[in-house]
Amino acid sequence: MKASELFSLHGRVALVTGASSGLGTQFARALADNGASVALVARRADRLVALRDEIEAKGGRAVAIEGDVTDRAAMARAFDTAEAAFGTVTVLVNNAGIAHSGRATDIPAEEWRKILSVDLDAVFFNAQEAARRMLAAKAQGAIVNVASVLGLAVAKGVVAYATAKAGVVQLTKALAVELAFKGVRVNAIAPGWFVTEMNDDYLNGEAGAALKREIPMGRFGTSGELDGALLLLASNAGAYITGTTIVVDGGQVVQIKG
Repeated sequence: MKASELFSLHGRVALVTGASSGLGTQFARALADNGASVALVARRADRLVALRDEIEAKGGRAVAIEGDVTDRAAMARAFDTAEAAFGTVTVLVNNAGIAHSGRATDIPAEEWRKILSVDLDAVFFNAQEAARRMLAAKAQGAIVNVASVLGLAVAKGVVAYATAKAGVVQLTKALAVELAFKGVRVNAIAPGWFVTEMNDDYLNGEAGAALKREIPMGRFGTSGELDGALLLLASNAGAYITGTTIVVDGGQVVQIKG
């Protein structure tokens, strides 16, 4: 089978959270470019509309859905809207997330709860929603959770984020075990440092230069360098892969762990 057929997503319906910027926008483009109809979900509706128009201009299919991933009722409506437009969602990309920085002894309870709510709780509840709908439709599918290298090897100042992302890795395994025999695969991607709108100033400054020296490949990830992992896990190319976390970090975790 040709690679173009093996990795094809024609006939698939994908829902991407956090699609209004950064990695989420690129994930949506990659899915659409490879044949999926894509439901774009985030809070910034204007950006979603612009991305939808961009995808459609290239011949793809997309729908823009404003929604907060921590609002379970809003996310249920998002899945309803996606289904009404394209059919059952068979690829979920749990991408939405937020970060923080500061000492563990200083983090307020409300900030801890906010990080865990977005970065872990929402990942579970949205995966649960997607899985329930796939099973009801007797549809095989794939859930791709976005973890982080900080869920595998921690650093100072990110206690809540690292804890949440470690939870995503373990959650991915637990869901995979329960859903595998029903035809729903669950995997995760753990990115290292990727330049996005959210961290551009930080990574291009002094702190970024120090971080770059810790990466064996000597650079940060750039737009599109997660596409391969995403397409593998979302398509038939990864038909026998479930419960795994693919690390895409230029060798950073290998160096940290020695």
